[in-house]
Amino acid sequence: MRRVLAVTLAAAVVLSAGVLARADALDRERVAVVAEFGSLTQEYHEARQRTEYLEATIAQAEQDTADRAAVLAVRPAFVAEITALSRVFDNAQGMVDTASHRAAALSAQQTVLAESRDPATVTAATATVHALAEKVGTQVASVQAAQSAGPGGPAWTSSGPDGYARVRAALDLVGGGGVGLYESSSCAGGNAPACANSNGYIKYRGDIANWSAGRLNWAMAHELAHIYQFRVWGALTSSGAYASMFGNDPEFLANCMAVVRGYPGSVGCNGDQQAWASGIWVGAVR
Repeated sequence: MRRVLAVTLAAAVVLSAGVLARADALDRERVAVVAEFGSLTQEYHEARQRTEYLEATIAQAEQDTADRAAVLAVRPAFVAEITALSRVFDNAQGMVDTASHRAAALSAQQTVLAESRDPATVTAATATVHALAEKVGTQVASVQAAQSAGPGGPAWTSSGPDGYARVRAALDLVGGGGVGLYESSSCAGGNAPACANSNGYIKYRGDIANWSAGRLNWAMAHELAHIYQFRVWGALTSSGAYASMFGNDPEFLANCMAVVRGYPGSVGCNGDQQAWASGIWVGAVR
């Protein structure tokens, strides 16, 4: 009986050792599986992150390509408008001061060259250039209409086209672009070299086309000043300051207005008179 019990206990011990060994092996396998699972999970997350990054990069590249294609699609219209504006500028030479318009066109061109994403920016610049062309074209047409014939006949007679062009350039230089200009000997019966008409145009005697540049520029600034005086004539003639500072003399006032524009004649005026005269150029009678 004792032997049987001893054998049974020995078997139980052996069995227990086997169970423990198996449990230990399973535990090690579990740890290995968990570690492998963790490694696989990490690799999965890293792979997913790479995939998302690549997807985002591809999407951005596709969007950039689409944006550039959209910009390129509207650029030809801008080029066409710039080309048209260039022709308008060529036609405006000697008739309209286009300096500010050229600066605006250059700014629009630089904006378009720098734009690669937003077609609306190019479209807006195209509209700006088109508007510039229309504006300058209208100004040129106005000058050409004014030059085609004077109130009593052709724009020039004795001074010829070259003489007329010189007087016209002087008037444009002092700010009279678009103001009608005609040769005439009717200014004070031919005694006055030039005169301004209340209808908004200037007449000149043919010989002043040969004057020096300084004298000719002053004459045109003086006559242009009269054009601006006519625009505020009612307020001007009823102004007490005009009476006290200029003796109600439009010629004296015109001289001061020419000085303000940078074209002094033989008759000067003081600082207070210049300050007051400057208001007439902007339609203000103080």
